[in-house]
Amino acid sequence: MTDSTMIRWIDGGAPAAISGGTTWGMPFARGTVPAASALHVTDADGAAVPSQAWPLATWPDGSLKWAGLALPATDTPSAGYRVAYDAGDAPSGGGLPPSSVPPAVPGARVSVTEGAETVTVDTGVLQMVIGRGGSTLFSELIRNGRTVARDAQLVSLLQDGVPEEAGTAVRNSFTGEVTAVVVEQDGPVRAVVRLEGRHRQDRAGAAARSWLPFVVRFYFHANARSVRMVHSFTWDGDADRDFLAGLGVRFTVPLEAELHNRHVRIAGAGGGFLAEAVRGLTGLRRDPGAEVRAAQVAGHPTPDPSSWNPEVSGRLDLIPAWGDYTLTQLNADGFELRKRTAPGHGWVGIQGGTRSGGFCSLSDTAGGLGVGVKDFWQSYPGQLDIRGAAGSDGTLTAWLYSPEAQPMDLRFYHDGLGQDTFEDQLEGLEITYEDYEPGFGDPAGIARTHELNLFAYDATPSTANLAADAAAASVPALLQASPEYLHSVNVFGDWAPVDRSTPARARLEDSLDFLFDFYAGQVEQRRWYGFWNYGDVMHTYDFDRHTWRYDLGGYAWDNSELSPDLWLWYSYLRTGRADIFRFAEAMTRHTGEVDVYHLGRWKGLGSRHNVQHWGCSAKQLRISTPAYRRFHYYLTADERTGDLLTELVDSDQNFLGLDPVRKVRPDAATYRPNRGALGVGLGTDWGSLAATWLTDWERTGNPRSRDRLLGTMADIGALKYGFLTGEALYDLDAGRFDTGREMISVSHLSAVFGLVEICSELIDLVDDPGFERAWLQYCRLFLGTKEEQVAEVGEPLAGIYLTQAHSRLTAYAAARLQDQGLAARAWESFAEGGEHLNHESAFTLRRIEPPYVLLPVDEAPTVSTNDASQFGLAVIQNLALVGDHLR
Repeated sequence: MTDSTMIRWIDGGAPAAISGGTTWGMPFARGTVPAASALHVTDADGAAVPSQAWPLATWPDGSLKWAGLALPATDTPSAGYRVAYDAGDAPSGGGLPPSSVPPAVPGARVSVTEGAETVTVDTGVLQMVIGRGGSTLFSELIRNGRTVARDAQLVSLLQDGVPEEAGTAVRNSFTGEVTAVVVEQDGPVRAVVRLEGRHRQDRAGAAARSWLPFVVRFYFHANARSVRMVHSFTWDGDADRDFLAGLGVRFTVPLEAELHNRHVRIAGAGGGFLAEAVRGLTGLRRDPGAEVRAAQVAGHPTPDPSSWNPEVSGRLDLIPAWGDYTLTQLNADGFELRKRTAPGHGWVGIQGGTRSGGFCSLSDTAGGLGVGVKDFWQSYPGQLDIRGAAGSDGTLTAWLYSPEAQPMDLRFYHDGLGQDTFEDQLEGLEITYEDYEPGFGDPAGIARTHELNLFAYDATPSTANLAADAAAASVPALLQASPEYLHSVNVFGDWAPVDRSTPARARLEDSLDFLFDFYAGQVEQRRWYGFWNYGDVMHTYDFDRHTWRYDLGGYAWDNSELSPDLWLWYSYLRTGRADIFRFAEAMTRHTGEVDVYHLGRWKGLGSRHNVQHWGCSAKQLRISTPAYRRFHYYLTADERTGDLLTELVDSDQNFLGLDPVRKVRPDAATYRPNRGALGVGLGTDWGSLAATWLTDWERTGNPRSRDRLLGTMADIGALKYGFLTGEALYDLDAGRFDTGREMISVSHLSAVFGLVEICSELIDLVDDPGFERAWLQYCRLFLGTKEEQVAEVGEPLAGIYLTQAHSRLTAYAAARLQDQGLAARAWESFAEGGEHLNHESAFTLRRIEPPYVLLPVDEAPTVSTNDASQFGLAVIQNLALVGDHLR
């Protein structure tokens, strides 16, 4: 062994158990690890641990850059783990190394058996049988030879309207039809099976409608007694006539034991549980006996009825059996529980509460199924149903969108206000900051992902164990490398671990902590939750109303504007804080799914900020850019996030169909999209394309992405004014820029959507002096004096705003050129440029109490998400680049 590093649990100490195994991603320094097959894992005591590793990305020399690693399920997880690798010469070339994995330590492996009709996965504890098509996700989930669940299905309800008051609406039921099954990994420690399909109307006949394409992945680890399920669907309906009235996953649970030995468990709030039997034996007028009552409450088999008090055993048929249970979580603050004996009979209220843990189980004393939904209340409206528990087969349905909620209404929120021309729309932009265009507020193509955990039980677990399972499904344990290690291998550009060694550094660190804690608090106080909203934050504050501008055009949902995603991920990298990781993860799930189109006319583009996430007519790569998503992919090895990256590989095609600056283009009278000469901005546009090509090249070795990245880098270096040109003409077929354009056009937005971070990485990654020279020129001159600008390019630069944000450009040039004068200028610009965040009062909360607000809230009136994101990135990068010059 030549090198190793300790991997830690981000929540602190080791969890009590890992029922489903664990997976994470980690990087390695360039040229050190030849392939994933060289990696090995030991626990904190140095004992070998079964593991699996696979490549996520490679360096240009072919050595391993990022790897995914997996460990089996265990009841005794180590306090930490160490990843080590064998020495060896890294392979040459740009392709991925072979995807071989080290052999598992004996005693822990998962196996996959592929047949013509089925795929069977065996973790050593449970087995799942997956059909290669049809209406079930899996046909059987087996533990100890007994089928504990079968015939898993995706179910949905479609309503044809939403009556305002009186009136009727028709609901039709749909079932997911699987059309493709692919084994993506087959062990030895981790297996992944991907299913694809669409929802099909349940009525018979060729005219039955098919819609809502979905992808489901099942994740299996050796020794696991649970299976992780990741479900993604894409909305492809007509918002004016299609109203989704329910979306869920349904499981059939075979039941054999007597009704009094069948158990229902449903999570309430704060770790609490409803624990009942289908036929209760407690609280009766006649006592069956303490031993009987204790066994039922514990979920153990009750003694033979012949030993009971005969006054009870002889009257069992007179005790109601409660076959149906429902928990509804229709908002972020309240759930209701109720039950009934059977359909056709009235419901009986049980109790209400605040935020359900999103877990329920149905079992008898020989086994059963538990289901936990991650972010259940945060992604309301959700619902958990148990039906038919008194029959031979019960069902358990985890509704991801509750059928008892108002049907999903995705219609655009206003009538257009007469904005039929670009001129009218630009006038609207001046008053509400909304970039409206008829027909563009269309949700067709947006997506949503949910994560569930399925637990196969060989008996009814204790309530304490169920509570542990519910907690694990809600907040999965995660292993991660330390900030110090991540920094040491030089990934993600310019950042450094937290350093409070001087008072000036400590003040900036305090400011960063304040801003994150403020936004985390706003999510809770403002209730930024819900099916389509969770993970996003608002754009701008309204001081007069003491609220964020949720109802004002482009001031509402932020949709990645000015890179809050990057701010959060860099904050996590340098701190290792679990709360920041989960905030960033939720934002990645949201912005990568809901704010981006995954099919249709705008596939690969994202929507600018708006009252509705899909409402803005600015459909641009600056929102869909992999620059925001690759952190999550590399740190977690999450295949769904990988899908989002793959979708964008050909996103340069979008410039042929939709010009992102069509309303403000100076040459609008003559410009028409031409595949040989497409106008592509060198800021937000090329930065997004570069992130796409870089990520794809690293992940797959794709020569198309490599050549387009390296070619356009060379072309930018060959332009007379480099990045200052602003826009170049792109040949879509050749993947190159025309280098003959001579003009200067600078925008304050060019560098604040990931361009800074991507250019820094590219210069370290690729030897291209012309490109580096062009980027350094841009960094030096953007905040340079007018005299410096005129001396170098013949004219002063216009469009210079966001001074504080762009101080990191000056800092980059200072560090690269070892220029102390530029380093001093960077910190001066940082202090002078942030008019909203350069004074102490900006970092002071003001409490507003009712009746002036609905609920008590804290406000920091000068804080906006634009400023907070760019302040955070400027602090992080300036400290890393010129921190020694901070005074």
